[in-house]
Amino acid sequence: MRAAIAAHDAGADVVMISKLHPTRSHSGAAEGGINAALGNAAEDSPETHAFDTVKGSDYLGDQDSIEIFTREAPGDIYQLENWGAFFSRADDGRLAQRPFGAAGSPRTVYAADITGHVLIQVLYEQVCKRDIKVYEEFFAWQLVVNDGRCQGVVCWDLLNGGLKTVGGKAVILATGGAGRQYRATTNAYACTGDGTAMALRAGLPLKDMEFMQFHPTTLFPSGILLTEGCRGEGAFLINKDGERFMKKYAPNALELASRDVVSRSEQTEIDEGRGLNGSVMLDMRHLGAERIIERLPGSRELSMTFAGVDPIYEPVPVRPGAHYHMGGIETDSDGATELTGLYAAGECACVSVHGANRLGGNSLMETITFGRRSGTAAAEWSLSHTTVDVPESVERDAERQIAALLERESGERPWKIRNELGESMLENFGVFRREEKMVRQEELIQQLRERYKSVHVEDKGNVFNSDLTQAIELGNMLDTAWCMVQAGIARKESRGAHARPYDYPTRDDATFLKHSISRWADGRPELSYKDVRMGKWEPEERKY
Repeated sequence: MRAAIAAHDAGADVVMISKLHPTRSHSGAAEGGINAALGNAAEDSPETHAFDTVKGSDYLGDQDSIEIFTREAPGDIYQLENWGAFFSRADDGRLAQRPFGAAGSPRTVYAADITGHVLIQVLYEQVCKRDIKVYEEFFAWQLVVNDGRCQGVVCWDLLNGGLKTVGGKAVILATGGAGRQYRATTNAYACTGDGTAMALRAGLPLKDMEFMQFHPTTLFPSGILLTEGCRGEGAFLINKDGERFMKKYAPNALELASRDVVSRSEQTEIDEGRGLNGSVMLDMRHLGAERIIERLPGSRELSMTFAGVDPIYEPVPVRPGAHYHMGGIETDSDGATELTGLYAAGECACVSVHGANRLGGNSLMETITFGRRSGTAAAEWSLSHTTVDVPESVERDAERQIAALLERESGERPWKIRNELGESMLENFGVFRREEKMVRQEELIQQLRERYKSVHVEDKGNVFNSDLTQAIELGNMLDTAWCMVQAGIARKESRGAHARPYDYPTRDDATFLKHSISRWADGRPELSYKDVRMGKWEPEERKY
């Protein structure tokens, strides 16, 4: 939505395509806040924000993009506030900021603990104000590549049925993450890596695919997110013995260490028998009812609804869950990919500001800052080029593929393969990674892809055929998961969210201070590497 607004304001004719109604997008589930160095709660600067982001990325973030990001973030926050974003405020009237993990200053602007919900409503208001056409419940399926550039998207019209092709001088992919590859995830059911898979099949490079962040506090057993803002407000993590165990693993930062550190600490406690039914406990009781109700009302409601626990009176069971994919479509700082006319922004893109591990609060800011930049860049390119040519053969080919899927009268149902993928990714490519398990997972993905070739879509209808779209989503997840696991096996070190404590427990800057690049070739991913764009900060020894 931020890209569409920017492109419209730059003079372009814009339409949005979404497989959901825009305000049902998973961004609405973001809770804790959005980072910008405003300095309202303590001394801060874009440079400090940049350093924290570089260090948090385990030095795999591209420092030029990170500096652009942190420099432009404050202006974007004030723009959102001027549009009507109802942020929480300090007693002096300034925008309130709370501490988040691995941040050198409390810089997370928030709206209680429903920040994503507030932002998505504000942005949709701005889309409506500009009369930007929205094709909602259009399932984007394939990119139209013609004459060496991207000229549109082939979609399945969920509401009316049938394939529809939307031509355009430029296309911006903003399709979010792929957390549904895992059984335990904070991600909505729709987060299946669609845009990433579309770009991969169009011959584009994906970057740093092995890095999947696990959020430390997802509700047990549902996987629903409890914001880092709980720990920012002072909540403790305790094991079954009531011990505040982060004192062992990160004695300085404690619960506000970076997410990879806290997730590994929790998993260690669980694996060594100090958990409770496969979880640890998030204790907010000492914050008091007034503070929980004022600052964390959404988290309290989620805990009561989905765990049957009121955090005012009892600790809440939590565990690590797949949360955010740092990898994605390789882009420059304006969202441009190597395919002319194609741009990407948000979680489906890899700029890369997050490197090997994202800081909490940086993802919402990334969608806004790089959404705006990609929208402006795509509009400027479009306004200087006048033709759109979508060959009829593109849609005919797509129709044949859909027909082949729908005409199949027998085979395996998609949900069975999807469940096996989710279980096995959690087991073999989770918080901790072992060589033999990752190799087994790569073999398993290839077997699942073979089974997928004869997948059976039971619903043969046109209208609201979610059976068909879920089958397509499964194909997207299988292809992107293969890229992830292949890159993980090859990265023989521990860096950020990629933890191999049993065989390669340390970071290897001499060999692996570089981005992994995955391309699709001859029916399988091919892996290569690319230098990280360094800047003023050189890697230092990890201290937590």
